[in-house]
Amino acid sequence: MDPVIIAGAGPVGLALSLALARQEVPSVVLDEGPGKDEQRLARTVVLREDTAALVERLTGLPLAGAGFRWAGWRSMRRKQVMREIRFDAAGSSAGALDLDPDPEVSGSTARETGSGTAYGVHGAKGSARALKGSAQGSKGGAPDFTDAELSAPLHLTQHTLTTALREAIAHERLIKLAVNSRLVSVEQETSGVTAHTRGSNGTWWRGSYLVGCDGPRSTVRKLQDIRFPGRTAVERHAVAALRTELPWPGEALLHRMPPWRTSGPSAGEVTARPLADDVWRLDWLLPPGKDLVTPDLLVTRVRETLAGWSGGPTPPYELLDTGVHTVHHRLARRWRSGRVFLAGDAAHLLGALGTQGLDEGLRDADNLAWKLAVAWHHGPHEALLDSYQVERRAVVAARLRAADQALPLLRGGGGLRAYVPGSARGHDVMLTDGHLGRGPLGRPGTYADSPLAPRPFESETPVDTAPGAPVVDVRVTAEDGTFVPLRDRLGRGVLLVVLIAPGTGVWERKHWVTAGIMPRLAAAVTALPHPAELLVAESYPGAAAHSVLLVRPDGHLVTALSGVRPADLYAAAEAALGGPPGVAAESEREARADNTVRAG
Repeated sequence: MDPVIIAGAGPVGLALSLALARQEVPSVVLDEGPGKDEQRLARTVVLREDTAALVERLTGLPLAGAGFRWAGWRSMRRKQVMREIRFDAAGSSAGALDLDPDPEVSGSTARETGSGTAYGVHGAKGSARALKGSAQGSKGGAPDFTDAELSAPLHLTQHTLTTALREAIAHERLIKLAVNSRLVSVEQETSGVTAHTRGSNGTWWRGSYLVGCDGPRSTVRKLQDIRFPGRTAVERHAVAALRTELPWPGEALLHRMPPWRTSGPSAGEVTARPLADDVWRLDWLLPPGKDLVTPDLLVTRVRETLAGWSGGPTPPYELLDTGVHTVHHRLARRWRSGRVFLAGDAAHLLGALGTQGLDEGLRDADNLAWKLAVAWHHGPHEALLDSYQVERRAVVAARLRAADQALPLLRGGGGLRAYVPGSARGHDVMLTDGHLGRGPLGRPGTYADSPLAPRPFESETPVDTAPGAPVVDVRVTAEDGTFVPLRDRLGRGVLLVVLIAPGTGVWERKHWVTAGIMPRLAAAVTALPHPAELLVAESYPGAAAHSVLLVRPDGHLVTALSGVRPADLYAAAEAALGGPPGVAAESEREARADNTVRAG
């Protein structure tokens, strides 16, 4: 079968090619450039726990050495510290303290721990209330934050990330990287796609599918006549990368309304995010408009900010790179057109309020890769392929809605809301959520309404992970008896079946693999309609002993069953693949008929 053609050699396109290769699917990556990335220290990415783990699985390299995990997070308003969060050496939250300057809320402050955050009474009302659908816990209205949401973000330059991906591709036999290849046309037939490129390596490429990962000005999207509506320039930031020492080493800072005088246009907000080698990225929010940010103005802004933070003269610094970062919010109408798909910035643009568009692009690649792999190995399955757009577009749309609801409150000039008790703290909560990847602005999406969700079973049992949500990275025993993190078994194209069996960790596998319910469960796993791996965990948050979890190749929970239920397990696995084979074949025939009618 022909390889998958990937247009675009940015982080998303490179990650998708590696994700396909892990599932034995060949690909051709069309790179418009010469195969090298410009080294820009002011162009950085912040990866959350799940996307950092994904990149490490794909590259086989620990990213911690290439980037920097924040030691903590703090937010300030004028001279007041609003919130401090400290991460331990492993990168998880060691605790946090909310400090609210409003005397009406002084008795409502609370500590954050690894299990969640208790918001102050006024902070949970007012401006934070505008975020409809925000996650609420079962006690006191406290959001339920998972361990991943309380983990330290990983901050690294974009060229470091792409270099790591390119080095992994260089050793991958199933990936062909075609440099200096600019896509100019795409033709589709029922059996595949043909792409024409120009450049020094211009030629015709034949593929089974084509994925456009070619950025905001996507040629693939334009060739498929897919609309890309949204908002332009929702935020603008002046950016500087510099080497210096700040009073809070290793901690990221969000400072709103700093008390010192500022030269030139300013919106009263600056962030400082640490990188490796004592380098910091500083972002100054600019007011709406097209004010020119000159080099002299940016140097003045750097000196004023560093002097304000140090409380004296400007400390020594080395300016390494500068730029202006403009954030747009856009969402493609369709993410699939026959055998052509969109992913990453070609499908969506977001990034206001500290959120990270690349996070969502990498999740696009993770979601699409296993579905393309199933279609490539076992034949087209329209319901499964259609679910990519349904799942991923809904998640990104919800993220954009949350940002659009928050932007007028945070960037609208205040008005009377600025004087409402607790409003400053509510604003801080939303911005912290965006920067740390949690809450409605940042937490990994849940495919609650996925067409791949199975019907309800009487044998279903509740766990702390909702169906469709990413599973918790617990330690599991693999089939060869080794102990591994659950995330290490993801992305290989197989379903995961996890038995919760307390006490198995203290016994050798040979003592319990043939005991109790294990033989019956092993037989049920072997009989599933798709390859699956049986894993055993001593515990899982909220799961009772002998619970059985079915997990998709991209790490999202399908269902949790009470005990060994072969028929229910089979039905759930079948649903996760888009339905029975007969339904898939019928869907394929209908799709081909529709294409024939359109062509006529």
